[in-house]
Amino acid sequence: MALTALSARLEPASPLAAAQRCWEAVVGEAIAGSARPVAERAGVLEVACEDAVWAAELELMGPQLVIALNAAIGAGELLSLRVRADAARRSPRTPHFG
Repeated sequence: MALTALSARLEPASPLAAAQRCWEAVVGEAIAGSARPVAERAGVLEVACEDAVWAAELELMGPQLVIALNAAIGAGELLSLRVRADAARRSPRTPHFG
């Protein structure tokens, strides 16, 4: 219990850290396995996806995800998502046909 309290105090109190903590709970296991928040600047959360298909899907879901993330974080700090495909993020199990 003391270790949990200490680690909570040591975590950065940034919108990125808050989004990363609740990401899987908000987006679900499937999306969290293929995309993750990597940066935040001026309320714009940048999400790296393992491929363009995921990036396009999350781009469409962006407004709803921002609402859900802000509700989970307990603040209205996030304004929008910026989603990008990141080949380096691809899992070794993910086939690549290009």
